[in-house]
Amino acid sequence: MKIPASTVLVATALAAFALPAASATPQPPTTITLSGVAVQLEPGTRQVITVNRTSGSHARIAFWRRLGDGRWVRPMVSGNARIGYGGLVAASQRRQGTGTTPLGTYRLISAFGTGPDASGWRLPYRRIRPQSYWVEDNRSPDYNRWRSRYAGGFRWWLDPERVNGSERLADYPTEYQMAIVTSFNYDNPVRYRGAGIFLHVNGAGATSGCVSAPAGFLRSALRRLQPDLLPVIAIGP
Repeated sequence: MKIPASTVLVATALAAFALPAASATPQPPTTITLSGVAVQLEPGTRQVITVNRTSGSHARIAFWRRLGDGRWVRPMVSGNARIGYGGLVAASQRRQGTGTTPLGTYRLISAFGTGPDASGWRLPYRRIRPQSYWVEDNRSPDYNRWRSRYAGGFRWWLDPERVNGSERLADYPTEYQMAIVTSFNYDNPVRYRGAGIFLHVNGAGATSGCVSAPAGFLRSALRRLQPDLLPVIAIGP
């Protein structure tokens, strides 16, 4: 039977305005265990740094990458990492100024440091200047963000050893030779939960809540980390 031309035109018009197919349901994170640490993997994460406490404020830190066949390999490990002087705490229970390191898995967002040369590093990088601060002022809209003193918006003059005092990054030339920003309390910051939880170079001892590692480990990690591989750090007991 011959179909009238008008019917064909109507069918074609309806097809043009048809609703798009429903998108695939987002996949939930997958939990795996690497070096005794639980890691929450987002789809696409192929690089992980694990941190697990060994005794006191001492920890073991390892770099992992996922091969094409799904296996995880560990090209780097160090037993000389440090955590906060206050020990480990659940992320939701952490309070600013307690010296605790939050448990959990966090994205590795960007890097900063004292040196001008970050060649070979693929994470976004900023060089520390004399006016560079990390805002820990709970009244500031820029809480838990990098800001210049000259830009204002926070009480840069407050004592950094007290609540609401911000870190002048240039005051820590050893620790912040190289540092990586984590996503702890970053996306939707909760005031008084804490700011500036980094992975940075070892100092003289325990940290104030960050994770620190030998300079050689940090340098090698920064050369390997790739934003498109969605790298994370997982901190466990």
